[in-house]
Amino acid sequence: MAQKVQIGQQKKYTLLGLGDSITEGGSNFSSYLYPLWEKLYVAGYQVEFIGPNQAKTTIGGIDHAGFSGRNAEFLASRIDSIYDRYPADIVLLHAGHNHYVEEGPVEGIIAAQKSIVEKIKRINPDAIVLVAKVVESGKLPKYSYIHELNGQIDQLVSELRKTYDGVHLVDQSKSFHWREDAIEDKVHPNTLGASKMAEDWFEKLQKVLDKPNQPYSPELVTYKETANEALKLHVFEPPKKFKNEKKPCIVFFFGGGWKVGTPLQFYREASYFASKGIVAISADYRTEFDNGANVFESVSDAKSAIRWIRANAEKYGIDPERIVAAGASAGGHLAAATATVLGFDESYEDLSISSKPNLNLIYYPVLDNGPNGYGAAAMKARYKEISPLHNVSIWTPPTLILLGTEDPYLSIQKAEEYKALLVSKGIECELKLYQGAGHPIFYYRKGYSPDYIEMLQDSEDFLKKHGFLSY
Repeated sequence: MAQKVQIGQQKKYTLLGLGDSITEGGSNFSSYLYPLWEKLYVAGYQVEFIGPNQAKTTIGGIDHAGFSGRNAEFLASRIDSIYDRYPADIVLLHAGHNHYVEEGPVEGIIAAQKSIVEKIKRINPDAIVLVAKVVESGKLPKYSYIHELNGQIDQLVSELRKTYDGVHLVDQSKSFHWREDAIEDKVHPNTLGASKMAEDWFEKLQKVLDKPNQPYSPELVTYKETANEALKLHVFEPPKKFKNEKKPCIVFFFGGGWKVGTPLQFYREASYFASKGIVAISADYRTEFDNGANVFESVSDAKSAIRWIRANAEKYGIDPERIVAAGASAGGHLAAATATVLGFDESYEDLSISSKPNLNLIYYPVLDNGPNGYGAAAMKARYKEISPLHNVSIWTPPTLILLGTEDPYLSIQKAEEYKALLVSKGIECELKLYQGAGHPIFYYRKGYSPDYIEMLQDSEDFLKKHGFLSY
């Protein structure tokens, strides 16, 4: 039997970003929400962002309470209903824009911020409220009052702390310089500005949250250069006790409909399997949100990742004949595609090096892209090229499919059909079903699902059975 899977308990926090468009983000400017989520996740915190609105980001929607065009007084008038519905453990308040200097708005903004904190504390005395000195703007004279406002916010927080525990000041103005950190309107953050805001929130959150069980620190290495970016592999190496062994490798591909996603999705699993002696990698690939890419380019990237790993196996102590392709949802499709479909290779790569894995470990994957399967019209039009179900061969590796019985994208019948095709060609295929589970079975941004431990154990058993895991 495989070693029993153990997952440490980690306190989970809910977080409410409260403010205006600088919190919400926009089509041509950035919000701090995603870079803050990324910093917290990599540091090992379990934080779920909540709120009535949703920002579009590289990982899909992030919930928040940012209201474009609204000011602090508006938030004060709505905070009772907002916080009643979304009683977050932590509130990040950044509000002070959307006034004109001619209004003499500072006194009213301060009164509104005081009211916001008092109302939150009345509903939840244990709430942690981080009140920000707001980012300054080059849009003058409109926002020339902000310098005075920030001085008043400093005093406000000092006064509030005499009455309430858990109220903290975050100086968002200290590192944000609109000339380099704002877009052309001189107000809203660009990518650099959003990152700076996230860092300032993060710096304070580290001081008020419980220390996380396990931060992540993979090595990032470029495996492919594209027109828009350098694609990275996030490499988790096993402990030094495995140094002199030829190690198996597992490469994970994230889900997100080929549209959104991040390699961080599989940090938890990669870290876990690395501790067992496997070189575990979470791979980036082109998506529609970040690159305007299509699924065919995503498949090409997945194949490039495996080819790069095999070509560089010696550097990482990897056994090139023990490479596992794993993934969830659309990432499960990519993992299965590397094991089945032909083509989509980059002509400049060394095609004598195989991009086919030696094992497939696929979580609630998309397997059928045919006329009655899943995928956009362009995908279905080329399903004979791209659909794993229609490209199974004697060269397809042993496969484990992990599937919820209520999955709307892959039926049990279709999974059984895929399994039967592999078995008919002499290839071992196992299908593990999880009663009542849908799609996804586990949602990495919300911690563990009831089936998570069982799925990890089933994965570990499968790897051990095929000689990819011995500890």
